[in-house]
Amino acid sequence: MTDITGWAPVYSGKVRELYIPESASTLQDAETLLIVATDRVSAFDHILSPEIPGKGAILTSLTRWWFTQLDDVPNHLRDEDPPHEIADRAMVVEPLDMFPVECVVRGYLAGSGWKEYQATSRVCGIELPPGLAQGDKLPEPLFTPATKAAVGDHDENISFDQMADLIGEDDAKTLRDLSLSLYSRASDIARERGVILADTKLEFGRHRSTGTITLGDEVLTSDSSRYWDGAIYSQGGMNRLDSFDKQLIRNWLQENWDQQGPPPPLPEDLVAHTMARYRELYQRLTGNTINTAL
Repeated sequence: MTDITGWAPVYSGKVRELYIPESASTLQDAETLLIVATDRVSAFDHILSPEIPGKGAILTSLTRWWFTQLDDVPNHLRDEDPPHEIADRAMVVEPLDMFPVECVVRGYLAGSGWKEYQATSRVCGIELPPGLAQGDKLPEPLFTPATKAAVGDHDENISFDQMADLIGEDDAKTLRDLSLSLYSRASDIARERGVILADTKLEFGRHRSTGTITLGDEVLTSDSSRYWDGAIYSQGGMNRLDSFDKQLIRNWLQENWDQQGPPPPLPEDLVAHTMARYRELYQRLTGNTINTAL
């Protein structure tokens, strides 16, 4: 983890690192936290190499932008500048007691949902109409929660009832309704910019002082969401799933790795293409450009 003046490292995840002020003794007594997005990329529960140069800065900038678009929903971002040496890829945030679930909303049939539908005509146990194709829009967005996994472990889809058993029925209903609302709003914003938000993963926690359920972690980024080009999608065919997210990397791995042993290094052209797509999505959504070195 990076040495950052005034901050002490407490956790390193697949792609993000967490710090507390040096004045705090533990995560529990920290009044603020520093989240740093690295350039690491993960897929199929593995951290891959090489890194994607500039990725952390783009995902952080996109999260900040989405927070401003959805600013009526409480989020953990503090109005405080991070240390200058990592300012482009870091956020100073409020500490939250995070719920141990990922709030996934699917508006289109893709990824693991498509695989399950092929086998069972369901997605996360939810019955769907017959005859749907990969990439089709679902009759209505589905809330499909999952448990959070540690590095090297698999996220596991769970039912709403299992989620309610974990965190309580009232909080489960609140997270479900809030997740579906945020997905709908974000989808409309993206669609206005010619982009389809196919699905996304949101995370929430309870504010330690106010008790308010609060949006945390990264939000609606290319790592936590599936984005497609609206114009290409409307033309039909499998090219309609041309993505702005790390599905590019998943696709390459599925073609070049049997998921036995460590994954192979990513080729240079894939790294460059992925970074270009991340940058293009940021520009399409925000109307701004971002400079990152390749």
